[in-house]
Amino acid sequence: MNPYNAPLAEMRFLLENVFDAPKTWSELPAMAESVDIDTAAAILDEADKISRELIHPINRSGDEQGVRHQADKVITPDGYKAVYDQYAEGGWVGLCGDPELGGMGMPKMLGVLVDEMAYSACNAFTLYGSLTAGAALAIHAHGTEAIKQQYLPMMYSGEWAGAMDMTEPQAGSDLRNIRTKAVPNESGSYNITGSKIFITGGDHDLTENVIHLVLAKLPNTNGISLFLVPKIKVNDDNSLGENNGVTVGSIEHKMGLKGSATCVMNFDDAEGYLIGKPNRGLVCMFTMMNYERLAIGIQGLGTSQAAYQMAADYAKERVQGVAAGGSPTDATSDPILVHGDVRRMLLTVRTLTEAGRALSVYTGQQLDLAKYSDNAEQKAKASRYVGLLTPVSKAFLSDRGLDAAIMAQQVFGGHGYIRETGIEQLVRDTRIAQIYEGTNGIQAIDFLGRKVTGDNLSALTEFLAEQTTNITQFDNVSADDKAAVLQLFEKLINVANGVNEVKLTQPALINACAVDFLDAFGYSLYGYFWLAMTNAAHDHEDDNFKQQKKHLSRFYFDKLLAKADYHLSQVAAGDASIMDIDESLF
Repeated sequence: MNPYNAPLAEMRFLLENVFDAPKTWSELPAMAESVDIDTAAAILDEADKISRELIHPINRSGDEQGVRHQADKVITPDGYKAVYDQYAEGGWVGLCGDPELGGMGMPKMLGVLVDEMAYSACNAFTLYGSLTAGAALAIHAHGTEAIKQQYLPMMYSGEWAGAMDMTEPQAGSDLRNIRTKAVPNESGSYNITGSKIFITGGDHDLTENVIHLVLAKLPNTNGISLFLVPKIKVNDDNSLGENNGVTVGSIEHKMGLKGSATCVMNFDDAEGYLIGKPNRGLVCMFTMMNYERLAIGIQGLGTSQAAYQMAADYAKERVQGVAAGGSPTDATSDPILVHGDVRRMLLTVRTLTEAGRALSVYTGQQLDLAKYSDNAEQKAKASRYVGLLTPVSKAFLSDRGLDAAIMAQQVFGGHGYIRETGIEQLVRDTRIAQIYEGTNGIQAIDFLGRKVTGDNLSALTEFLAEQTTNITQFDNVSADDKAAVLQLFEKLINVANGVNEVKLTQPALINACAVDFLDAFGYSLYGYFWLAMTNAAHDHEDDNFKQQKKHLSRFYFDKLLAKADYHLSQVAAGDASIMDIDESLF
């Protein structure tokens, strides 16, 4: 089994040197006394230890054994329960939760790095805590004070888990067609009846209760409301009562994530409690969904990092062929790292991974500002940036995560296709990241249709203008590289304006070209992050670290940044060749 070691130096570099986390935290009253860079470093060190020593060892065995559905129980793979108990006891489920309700109150820009380590160590296991944290976030934002006091401490502690119940067989991305019903009771609760499919962590043996957030329709309305439905009823003193009419119909047999319980859930007059306002359930659920979208992007990022480590180690050890021009050591065979194509793949994975980590930390920083800032203008701007970046974080990080896993598998050659090396599991496990929490096509449509053209480019223009100002202040990077990114920012605005001008007369255009626009934005933004990282690395005390950044940046600008231009050309080409073909020709 390949070991996993978190890139702690990279993580600290981003927090300290690129995004100046200590300054951000010192200026946020809720953070100022609870976290500093030494606290953050200690948390990262401990998260690395837990990821290596606890979580990673159950990755392979959990994949081989999978979850089991026996009678009315869902049983996780051997070792999951023991690891989860230690993980929960350490406070990791509630790392970013409200400290007044039992959470640790840590900033999200630190939390995303902890999440990355856990996903690198084991995708399937990490999903259980991630779903609980997301459900707790929605409850905290929209639940009554009584519900928050009753449920959140038990969820932050990891004693109870959370799940998100939206999809039904006839209602996937279009939730207007859900059939689950909620009938009000005189007590103020509701009876929830219906079935949901594809519910991650819908049931398992890791916790004594699972708290479901269920979308359902009230009588005589087409609106959708959100309800908290515990698997087991909770008494006033927080002790557990009788079963609540929540059962597992079956578990899904999946391509990957075998250790994650994906369930068909049945609700039979289950007692539930309204979260938020009637018929406003999607607004409330999106609090959780947006959290999960960032988390799933980080799943792709964690996969990228794990895949790089495995492939780089293999490339240094695997002897095959001789270097072009002859072996530098006169050997009859050289490690495959000498070959240009292998280096191309490894450098592609690494440069995309390091820029992706910058995106996740930056997005986490904006989430912290939006949540904790006492400056109304700063808070509002950060919220706009979060809205803009959430679909990009989910889609671009998870798309590149699968790309990374496949490229790393290619480095292994035939050994990458067999189970023993472990790389094929990463390919299978990360494939779903492009699909769930809204497919990446839907993320792109949301990005271009709502976040970019929805406000006539206001948020996009504001965001790119701020990054443009930052670029002009980077004194330690190539002028040509700065010019290349600035030109792409200008092209993004021009192409987006072209789409915006015809969005009403060409209604299919956004749907047809949204993925290309999101990818163009992603590659351009990664160019910006490579400028920021290279600039910050100029004064780094470690010369080797400085040289690494210099070489990686050069590779990105020489080999990958041009992808942004290509994708913009696809948007500019319009949708005629996509939409004009008659359905009978498919």
